[in-house]
Amino acid sequence: MQKSVPLEAGKFYHVYTRGNNKETVFISKENYNYFLQLYRKYLTPYVYTYAYCLLPNHFHLLVQVKEEEALRWKSADGQIEEKLVNISQQFSHLLNAYTKAFNAVNKRVGSLFQNRFGRKEVTSEAYFTRLVYYLHFNPQHHGIVEDFQEWPYSSYHSLLSLKKTNLLREEVLQWFGGKDWFKSFHQENAADFKFITPLLEDDL
Repeated sequence: MQKSVPLEAGKFYHVYTRGNNKETVFISKENYNYFLQLYRKYLTPYVYTYAYCLLPNHFHLLVQVKEEEALRWKSADGQIEEKLVNISQQFSHLLNAYTKAFNAVNKRVGSLFQNRFGRKEVTSEAYFTRLVYYLHFNPQHHGIVEDFQEWPYSSYHSLLSLKKTNLLREEVLQWFGGKDWFKSFHQENAADFKFITPLLEDDL
């Protein structure tokens, strides 16, 4: 795994991790939903989420850390402190809370995820574009479904929906030139996934 890099205010990141020894971490629909519930609790106040994909033994996220003003701690009485929220620690809280609940239900002990989650800074427009597609196509790439559009635990359908979401839906759709172009890009690039994969999947 790559050397860990800090998650800095204002920057974009590809965040990912998997179960220990590729162990399954999501078994049921309730597991997926509970993970997203915890994500909203621990991360949504501090990061913008552009895309995600949860798979049985790993997950991917495309996020942007919010600006410093949004990262400042608030005391119990509502006073804003100078100390900044540690985003890496927030991810640790998420994974630890999920592991605790998963272990209790499945009568297991010990860590569920790899010790350190991966993160890679997204530094180019091309990488951002490829990453959105890569996340959504991942279930088909791994043979979980025959068509990535069948997978319910990614941001693909939420980005196309009109339902309320914490995703930056309008920003993503505008990035691809609108909803129709967003759909076309995903459908037409399936044949080229083998060229995108080496650029993005060396970490998993």
